Amino acid sequence: MIRSEILREIAPILRDHLVISNIGIPSQELHAIDDQPSNFYMLGTMGLASSIGLGLALAQPKPVIVIDGDGSVLTNLGTLPTIANNPADNYILMIIDNGSYGSTGDQPTYTSGKTSLAGMARAAGCERVVECSGEETGPVLQEALDSGQMTVIVVRCDSGNAKMPVITLDPVVIRDRFMKAVRA
Repeated sequence: MIRSEILREIAPILRDHLVISNIGIPSQELHAIDDQPSNFYMLGTMGLASSIGLGLALAQPKPVIVIDGDGSVLTNLGTLPTIANNPADNYILMIIDNGSYGSTGDQPTYTSGKTSLAGMARAAGCERVVECSGEETGPVLQEALDSGQMTVIVVRCDSGNAKMPVITLDPVVIRDRFMKAVRA
């Protein structure tokens, strides 16, 4: 199972929540699968989806789901101790770990070798860390939402990108419609 297949399966769960989507192809895939005003598509800041999502969760009460990638989290490892030390029960970080930098040509990340992001999240102090396969993502995500507890989910899946069009929405439009969804 590849990331786009996971996103297609969890789209109905995401629909009623604030979603921050990782830079590049993951955002393109989510946009093409189920564009929602409550989706904030990262267009140019690798490694910051988890940090932006945490700030949003700390600033308001609605559930916030961050869809991040292993490569992006590896570029901003400081996010894991920041998340652990600033807990927000309305925050879910879902790391889709395909072992590659999918948006730049599928070069391997260290998670394709010895590095475990779940182990790193636990070592950083994150108390609720769940590992699952791509096929298990929907029920695991729903359980995390139902728990009302900050959760880091590491989803292992195959590397690969679906052919999706570039997001043509202006970044200002993405921001403005997302801000309306936050206030709604």
